[in-house]
Order: sequence, then structure tokens, then C-alpha cells
Amino acid sequence: MKLQVPFVQLPVQFDAERLAAEMYALGDEAWRPHPQKFPGNFALPLISVNGDPESDSIAGPMRPTEYLNRCPYLKQTLAHIGAVWGRTRLMKLTGQAEVSKHADTNYYWRERVRVHVPVVTRPAVRFLCGDAEVNMAPGECWIFDTWREHRVINAQNDERVHLVADTVGSDAFWERVGRGRALGQNNSAWRADLVQPDESISPLLLESVNVPRVMSPWELREHIGFLLRELRPHPQQQQFLQSATRFFMAWQALWAEFGDSEAGWPAYRSELDEFATAIRSHAETMQLVNGTLLFKTLQTMVLGVALADRRSIPQATEERQAAPGLHTVTKDTDAEFYRPIFIVSSPRSGSTVLFETLARAPRLYTIGGESHALIEGVPGLRMAMQGFGSNRLDAAAASPGVVAELRHRFLAKLHDRDGNPPSRLPLRMLEKTPKNALRVLFLAQAFPEARFVYLYRDPREILASMIEAWQSGRFCTYPLLPGWQGLPWSLLLVPDWRELIGKPLHEIVAAQWRTTTRILLDDLAALPAERHCVIRYDNFVADPQTEISALCTALGLEWDQSLQGELPASRYTVTAPSAQKWRRHQREIEAVLPGLQTEIERAERMAGAGRVAPTASVA
Repeated sequence: MKLQVPFVQLPVQFDAERLAAEMYALGDEAWRPHPQKFPGNFALPLISVNGDPESDSIAGPMRPTEYLNRCPYLKQTLAHIGAVWGRTRLMKLTGQAEVSKHADTNYYWRERVRVHVPVVTRPAVRFLCGDAEVNMAPGECWIFDTWREHRVINAQNDERVHLVADTVGSDAFWERVGRGRALGQNNSAWRADLVQPDESISPLLLESVNVPRVMSPWELREHIGFLLRELRPHPQQQQFLQSATRFFMAWQALWAEFGDSEAGWPAYRSELDEFATAIRSHAETMQLVNGTLLFKTLQTMVLGVALADRRSIPQATEERQAAPGLHTVTKDTDAEFYRPIFIVSSPRSGSTVLFETLARAPRLYTIGGESHALIEGVPGLRMAMQGFGSNRLDAAAASPGVVAELRHRFLAKLHDRDGNPPSRLPLRMLEKTPKNALRVLFLAQAFPEARFVYLYRDPREILASMIEAWQSGRFCTYPLLPGWQGLPWSLLLVPDWRELIGKPLHEIVAAQWRTTTRILLDDLAALPAERHCVIRYDNFVADPQTEISALCTALGLEWDQSLQGELPASRYTVTAPSAQKWRRHQREIEAVLPGLQTEIERAERMAGAGRVAPTASVA
């Protein structure tokens, strides 16, 4: 829940030693790893759906678990605070562990406040929220603004345990909050009353309704309106508002017709999917004031919760940034490559300057350049052995032997921005090789957690740059391509390249771009939406600091650089970039644009651009 201040201490004090004694009596077997396996984070469930200690759901009646029923003073603590309780746990941080920086954007926490009562802690434990920091002492009772970025650092070797409870509140609870004090507020008359153990425990107030079957139009409007108020200025903000307004009106009409009846679910689903498609391209780069991305937050707060048709029982998951240099390894995760990042685009889209910029992020590893030789040197992927068919690789090419050799080759050459090799696994890898635009499904199979960044650029600019690349002779990839005639083959080798023998250069590059774009967009569409995102070249060069910061947020990376002025030219620049440079080849490019229109429109929809129309010839 968003609060006016980062922290508020409530005017109650509990017996931390009594709480700790009840906790220790439950035994080590009561603890379970954090649902998302964050290192050093453990939970002991006290209130959960139907009292099931194995459930992390937030949909259904919340009831005490067997553990809470064995802890009378813990029960009294919750009853005395006087709220309607949702999911409630004891949360443990082992020595030298942390709750890494994140903001709670899940639907469940939009209107729920989080209460902390420290049970076992030390003065060196630091709780940070926004720009504020506090050490919560044993037995105190605090709430904080979960909408702001927050983290907890346990720099001690001893464990830290808090009672952590989620609630929508109650009259009594908010009255008590009103008598609380904000962090730093000085009031000599303020005091916290000690709550002594009492065998006469008031019954707990517990949630029974928490997630709608169909979100009402009023709730829908409230959530999206809240996100709009939290939005940082963005040039496409008006487009988002227009799409949202149309969506509100359609949802209101369906609600009037169907309410939450299942008869209306197909129509509701159609509107949800249409809205998501309409806003995805421009909302993906919009940031909220708490540093999270609008589209990702919209998914967890609205799109994934507004209708129960495709919804498994929602889990109260937390979107956290990974702790610096540290990633969790479980049986379901990649033990070597944690969400490796592949920049993919047609050749000459500006991917090198994006790669060189993003590679400046801390704790991100690259091989320092493009991986043509590394990939094509793997037995089974050598072009000559494949008869120079093309650079296309699909999932079938990712045999166990090929994948093992490929991953080994990358690990052997990776280094960070300071030239240091990896000191631990798993790691974050960044890779950019233009031929990978034809290898998305292969890479997705070889690296199960791979994330793909699609870089969009005006096709006219790309075609002009491809013509220059061929003419320069600097981008010759297959100088002895069997049967090829004319300038040595340059850039990536597309399927059906033999059909281009004897064609003029502008038709060759047009075919390269069309085939590459079609395959790339097809492959990205075959992956789950969370595995790819989009960045526009024009936005990136116009405001690199904003765009790269947003991209790092989307990818779960840190960014500690300041990008001032124009970006430096990449190592592969032929002539200085210019938005109008394509006009040097205007006649040839306009001749091929009509044949590329299908792919152009698909690429623009993906990137959220307006249609690129052929420019009238200049006499």
C-alpha cells in the first residue's frame, strides 16, 4: 500500500522474548524456503488459505495454520493490533542475507498494508524504504510504504526474524495508526504501550474474500487511474490514456450486461487481450515513480487478476531485483546462466551501440564483442559442414552435445565491464551477434532462461546502412560462398539466398531484411511474453539515459552510469549516423519498400511506431 511517509511506528510494544520462545518451540521443521527461493530467506506460515501451511495463494479464505494455533501470544499480538488479517508469516533472514530491493506491485498489496513486529533482531539490521532507513527494535510494531522501493540488510551473522502480516486494516487498526508516529517525528509525550500476555484472546478477524471472479469496472478504473497518477512523464502517455478509456467503456458495458456471470467471460477475455495488445508496445517503456515498469505492474495488478478464466489460484509473488552478483539456484533454474540477455534485430539496426552501452551495467558479462566464430566453431554448427544453407537455427539444432559445447565456450570467454572473469555462478550474460536474429528458438532452447531484446529501427535507415555495409567490404561474412556472384556475401546468410544471385544490391538487402524480420518476429511470438521486450533505436539515441535505465529495469539489471550528450559511434560505424542519411539511396529504397510492407507493419506494431510510408520522390 502506498503511504504518505516511508515508516510509521504504532503505539504498541510486544514481549519479543515471549514471541521468540513460542517460535523456537515450533522447531526447525516448521520453516520452509521463501516461495521464490531468495537466498537466506525463509518463512513460517501462520495464516494462509484454508490454513494450509504449504499454500502461498492469496485467493481464498485465510485461516490460522497449525503453527499459529500452537502460539497463544502470537495470536494475542495479532488480535490486539485489531486488523482483518490476510497472509501472515514469520520471516527469517539468515546471517549476511538480505531482502533485495523491490517494490510490491502485486494486486494483493495494492490495498493491503504490511505490519512488521521484530521477534529476533540486532541493532545492525537495516530496513530501507525510499530514502529512509530504520532499525526496528524487538517487539515494536511498524508499517511501511510497500509501494516505494525497499530492502532489508542483515549484516550480522545472527538470524533476523519478524512477524510479517498483510491486512486491509479495520476501524480499530487505522485509529491505532493515527496515534502512531512517523520515522523521525519527535513527540516527548508519545509512548508505546506494552501488551502483556493474556489468556483471554479475542477472536482473530480473517479475510474470506480477496480476489474477484471478474473485476468490477469501478475497481478496474481505480487501479489503472492509480497507475496513471504514478506514471513518470512519457511521450506516449496520451496514447495509453486513450486505449485505457476505450477499455473502461467496453468493460463497463459488459459489466452491465453480465456482471461476474461466466456467460460473459469470453467477451471479457476478448477485451482484456485486445487492451493488452494495444498498449504493450508503448507501455513497456513507461516507468512509474517507484522505478517499476508500467506494463509489468499492470500485468500483476490488473491484467492477470481481472478475470478468473485463465487464472490459476494467484500466488503472492514478489517482484525483486536480484541481489548484486547473487542469484538463486534451485532444481528449476539454470545453474550457470541466469536470464542471459540476447539483443536481436536485423543487421545495421544499431545493435552494437546498444550492446556497448548496456555492457556498462555492473555484474553483467560479455565476451567483449560478437560471437560469430564462437558459435559457428561448435561442431555441428559450422557453415561448411551444413552446405552453407543459412544462419537459421531452430530448436531442433540444440542437441545436448551442441548446447554443452556452446555454453562451455561462452563461460570460458566471459568478463565484466572491468575485464574480470566470473567469480561465481550463475551469472548474467549479454550477447549481441546479428545472425542471432535467425537463431532465437535455438538460443531459447540452449539457454532456458534467455531474455531477448528486440531493437527496432526505421527500415529505411537500415536498408541504407546495409547497402553501405556491402559496398564497404568490411562486413564480408562468406567471401567464398559457393555459387555466389557479384560483391562478396556480407552480413547474415538468409534462407533461400541462392534466389538472390544476379539481383541488384538494393534487392538483395531488401530480401535480407524481409526474411530476417519475418523469422525474428515469428520466433519471438512463439515465446512467452515475459521473455522478450522492445526498445526503439530513435528513442534510445534521443534520450539514452532514460531508455537504458528503463531497459535495465525491465531486465532486472542495475544501472549506475550517467550518459551525457550524444552516444559515441560504435566500432562498426561506416559513416556518421543521421536520420536522413537513407536519402543517399532514396531511389533504390523506395523501389523495394512496397514489397516489404507486411514485415514493416508487423515490426511497427511490435515497436509501437506509426506506419512508415514510402516518401515521395524528389526530382
